This record gives sequence, structure tokens and C-alpha cells, in this order.
Amino acid sequence: MIQFAKTWLRLKQDERAVTALEYALIAGLIAVVIIGAVTTLGSTLSGTFTKVSSSIASA
Repeated sequence: MIQFAKTWLRLKQDERAVTALEYALIAGLIAVVIIGAVTTLGSTLSGTFTKVSSSIASA
């Protein structure tokens, strides 16, 4: 437990660790936004492509 506390304090004082954590949080947020957009727009785009495909097939 003491070793964990020492490591935690050392990492807390190291700004590189804080910066890496910030970048990881930003990357995670971007991933969540991308997944949400793809999930939301996926069915809409599928329907649009189906309409275009049937229009081309009937022409």
C-alpha cells in the first residue's frame, strides 16, 4: 500500500502523466461521439442508399 501511495504521489507531480490522461480522456470522448453519430445516422443512411439503389434499378 505504501508503494502504491509513493507511486501515486510521483505520478501526480509528473505533468506528463496528467497530459497523457487528458489526451486519453479527449480520445475517449471523440470515440463516444463517433459511435453515437454512426449509430444515429446508420439507419438513415441505409434507407437513403436503399432508395437510391431502387431508383437506379428501375431506371
